[in-house]
Amino acid sequence: MLRHALDGLTVVDFTQIGAGPTCTMLLADMGARVLKIESPEGELGRGLGPGWIGGDAALYHGFNRNKLGVSLDLKTEGGVAVARRLIAGADIVVESMRPGVMARLGLGFEALAGAHPGLIYCSISAYGQTGPYAQRAGVDGIVQADSGLMSLIGLEGTEPCKVQAPIVDVMTGYVAVMAVLAKLAQRARDGQGGQLDVSLINAALALQQSSITSYLADAQLPVRVGSAAPYSAPNQAFETRDGWLMIAAYMPERWTKLCALLGLPGLATDPRFATSPLRVANRQAMALILTEVLKTRTTEEWLPLMRAADILCARVASYADLARHPQLEANGMLAQVTHPLHGTIRMPGFPVDSAQANAQPHRAAPSCGEHTRQVLRASGFDEGEIGALLRAGAIRCPDAGEPRIAGLLVRPDFVG
Repeated sequence: MLRHALDGLTVVDFTQIGAGPTCTMLLADMGARVLKIESPEGELGRGLGPGWIGGDAALYHGFNRNKLGVSLDLKTEGGVAVARRLIAGADIVVESMRPGVMARLGLGFEALAGAHPGLIYCSISAYGQTGPYAQRAGVDGIVQADSGLMSLIGLEGTEPCKVQAPIVDVMTGYVAVMAVLAKLAQRARDGQGGQLDVSLINAALALQQSSITSYLADAQLPVRVGSAAPYSAPNQAFETRDGWLMIAAYMPERWTKLCALLGLPGLATDPRFATSPLRVANRQAMALILTEVLKTRTTEEWLPLMRAADILCARVASYADLARHPQLEANGMLAQVTHPLHGTIRMPGFPVDSAQANAQPHRAAPSCGEHTRQVLRASGFDEGEIGALLRAGAIRCPDAGEPRIAGLLVRPDFVG
């Protein structure tokens, strides 16, 4: 079972917001012991609402389940010393500081690798660790723009659009997990760790594999076509009497079946629409004809008719639909955690073998520094050392009576 695939591995997590936390959450979902390091003020993602659970943004909860919360002030020598000691007992470091920041703190890969040759050190940044843009800060929306992704989204002649979900952040997190797992497999053979350079810009490019390959082949800039696919038709959302229906009927046999179902059998052989490339070229005329018929019935009336004819289709679902989606429920993908203060929190779960993986309860995202004392004790710190670190302000332990601070800005050294 993948929930225990990484049992016995420890990850020290210096990330925040989306990309890095996605990576470390997935590693935690697979059984790794993830120590989430935050400043005493808490990570930036705690304040990114709307969507609130208690004093923290829902976004924070959605990216940080199954982790242990440790609060260190890396501006202090004591905080850095604690971080080094935690790393000494770890297998993996994941960090999303701007390139050079960890090195200046004495926590860079070169400073650690000599004493820890098996350490896998995954650095996540906007543009990479080297090159002319390495020092540029960047978050999901900036990289959606800079990678060309925003040039694909929306309708021609309208303002640029972005994917509202932080898709580049999440994709980068998955790329980082892939890199870490590959490095773990390599380390099992040769015993050596190493640094991994994962960037939002590279992940954003990978998302556009087909579109960019097409441009590099013919130098034709893509045209924004809304819900339609630029390479096939019909393959877009059509308006019905009460909503929208996504239809993919560009294969010859399905195009013929669609035309017959809509009472337009002659359309299948119309010279303007006889092949998918012709339908792409004459997309607007085709869409007007199809929409005129599709608007005569509701989405729910069309769905069974389309499926009976083996025409690929789906309603354009809202999040309210997703919350009660029968297949997601069957897959076990709508996981839940039980928070000690806020009760049950629902969220997308671990996406592989999800019915089994999410059947075992997940741990809720930690409050800032929630497990500091517990983690330090397990790492060999005695109560005298912990007390001295608390008095020096190097660590924060909410169980020592300190007030919880959430949703505040931290140093601008992190990327999303």
